[in-house]
Amino acid sequence: MNSPMRHAPAPDLLSRFAAIVGDKYAVTDPNDLAPHLIEGRGLYHGRSAMMLKPGSTAEVAAILKLANETRTAIVPQGGNTGLVGGQIPFDGELILSLTRLDKIREIDVRSNTMTCEAGVVLQKAQDAAAANDRLFPLSLGSEGSCTIGGNLSSNAGGTGALAYGIARELMVGVEVVLADGRIMNLLRKLKKDNTGYDLRHLFVGAEGTLGVITAAVVKLFPRPRSVETAFLGVPSPEAAVKLLNLAQSQIAGTVTGFELIIREIVEFALKHGHNVRDPLASKHPWYVLMEVSSQQAEGLRDNLEEFLGSAIEQDLVTDATLAANLDQAKAFWHMRHTLTEVQKPEGGSIKHDVSVPVAEVPAFLAEASDAVTKLIPGSRPVPFGHLGDGNIHYNVSQPVGADKADFLARWGDVNAVVDKIVLKHNGSISAEHGIGRLKRDTLPKVKDPVALALMRDFKRVLDPNGILNPGKVL
Repeated sequence: MNSPMRHAPAPDLLSRFAAIVGDKYAVTDPNDLAPHLIEGRGLYHGRSAMMLKPGSTAEVAAILKLANETRTAIVPQGGNTGLVGGQIPFDGELILSLTRLDKIREIDVRSNTMTCEAGVVLQKAQDAAAANDRLFPLSLGSEGSCTIGGNLSSNAGGTGALAYGIARELMVGVEVVLADGRIMNLLRKLKKDNTGYDLRHLFVGAEGTLGVITAAVVKLFPRPRSVETAFLGVPSPEAAVKLLNLAQSQIAGTVTGFELIIREIVEFALKHGHNVRDPLASKHPWYVLMEVSSQQAEGLRDNLEEFLGSAIEQDLVTDATLAANLDQAKAFWHMRHTLTEVQKPEGGSIKHDVSVPVAEVPAFLAEASDAVTKLIPGSRPVPFGHLGDGNIHYNVSQPVGADKADFLARWGDVNAVVDKIVLKHNGSISAEHGIGRLKRDTLPKVKDPVALALMRDFKRVLDPNGILNPGKVL
């Protein structure tokens, strides 16, 4: 595979790129570029001479055709909410911002599909579905700024994955611009299309390294007629797993959310969060935030109350409160969605986005916390996440009073310890955030070598000049 140019494009070449989108949408002012050169956690800082903001798929195609011909590296970017550095231009690449591709092209309620351009903000897609009495269930803490294209490119998970699946499972059709500028239009609404290789899924989770997603057809679902939300104190992760299994088999509805949260990070939220209240009267070592949905308008709350009464008798739940109204339910989820941000005031935080089989979560948590605190005495594991699909955000906050830089310098050491335990339990080092730059060098250590070789082959075929997001994933 050929390498793209590593020096900044010459002024005349920049002018050619600018001519495709117009000067207004060829951003070169350092102040305007600055927010697009750093990711949310501040781990990575990039550099770029220009950000291009195309307004159509045709303009994306023209940009990539010129980039491929001139071997100019391109970094696609959506809402810039990624957490592994996949959207940052590290070596002066041009930024290809998809934010102007923000149209919802169609909502087909009879087919239960919605066709969105890549720059549609996730919350806008959710609201558009709701306005048509439908549900688009992808839900993330960053849903007010992340985009559909970025969600698909990173194969986002989120709190609704338990019932509805991750981004890959929510995508029906896709439009992609290839590295040479060709447009592949697979914007079909078909559940069944058995015409050879299913190429759609090559680009989901590829982080813009194989092509640029410009639009997608996504699944919609009937809006639940009743939703109940409960915040529960539980004695242990073991009890939480038993509770999940019982809920899925006994509640007369669908368990659409099941989040496990350690008390220590609830303390962070109470201390640093905005409009956050302790959901229960007394403290508990662990909590479960559970949501149950039904297509039946009546009876769900009574059923849930009966179930929780039984769970308390079985010592699986030590305390419980059910949201009395929509505002209280939103308050519960607000706390959950603040958990990433409230770690920042506590100093350095070493992150892990991992998954293990649901049954293995309790053992993983116990072993990881023992290993991490032995490695760095005083460090504070604050795990939380999507217990229903085994995805735990195993984050470790620095010891109180420690030097932040010194703690973060141990990132690789902590990762190695945690990743070893993840692999012991047949898990994954990246559940929903992707590989990007952060986990690129770890991937060869954990990926099946034949699978990794095939990934490299796909990259060479689809991007022979290496212009698409170089240095990411592979």
